[in-house]
Amino acid sequence: MRKYLMAGNWKMNKTIPEAVALSQQLCNYYNRDWDKVDVVLCVPAIDIKAVHTVLDFDKTDIELGAQNVHQEPSGAYTGEISIPMIKEAGCTYCIVGHSERREYFAETDETVNLKVKALVINDVNAIVCVGESLNIRDNDRHLEFVTAQVRAALAGLDADDLSKIVIAYEPIWAIGTGRTATPEQAEEVCAAIRATLADAFNADAACGVRVLYGGSMNVGNVESLLSMPNIDGGLIGGASLDANSFKQLIEAAAHASEE
Repeated sequence: MRKYLMAGNWKMNKTIPEAVALSQQLCNYYNRDWDKVDVVLCVPAIDIKAVHTVLDFDKTDIELGAQNVHQEPSGAYTGEISIPMIKEAGCTYCIVGHSERREYFAETDETVNLKVKALVINDVNAIVCVGESLNIRDNDRHLEFVTAQVRAALAGLDADDLSKIVIAYEPIWAIGTGRTATPEQAEEVCAAIRATLADAFNADAACGVRVLYGGSMNVGNVESLLSMPNIDGGLIGGASLDANSFKQLIEAAAHASEE
């Protein structure tokens, strides 16, 4: 059985003191039930070291992730951070190909693939984001589009590499809009993602990959989304910026794992 993963994506929020306060609150909430769920905080680059210090001091199993990375280990890439940098600072996860990176910073399937392969080689878990626009969904091309993104992102990997891969399905029309895909809509795409992994690699490897939902998951819809057989957690945006709301989502996942 796949263990639920709840990953908080703080996006471009939280100064260092605010990041320390939020991560400390979450550590204070941590209890034995959280052991049933993998919890990751994906924080802005400037906050990584400070949050790692909090997590390391409190000795919880909360893990740390970056929101983006460059595929090259070093070089003349002003403003970028490398995988060795985030790994040394304590990151075990990294988000790759978020729709905001694709839209605002011209990331492509090809650059996402380069980053995924570099993360795998360096033994860092990649949270690979895929998802469609409202126009693509309205034209009933969402399954074709999302599964093509999955294949492109994972091109050149083998079945063993999938142990370092998490797929996050984030319908673009449901990110930060308050709109959410119905559990059935989300499950349709997440099931298609898993079928694509089985076809591209093998069924056993595909069965082990966690597929997250990443479109405005919140306290009101978390239980219904996690009840779907191919949804293994969430990539949480706004709701992860408040310790109490993120705590409730984690506890909902812990409860779902018992059912």
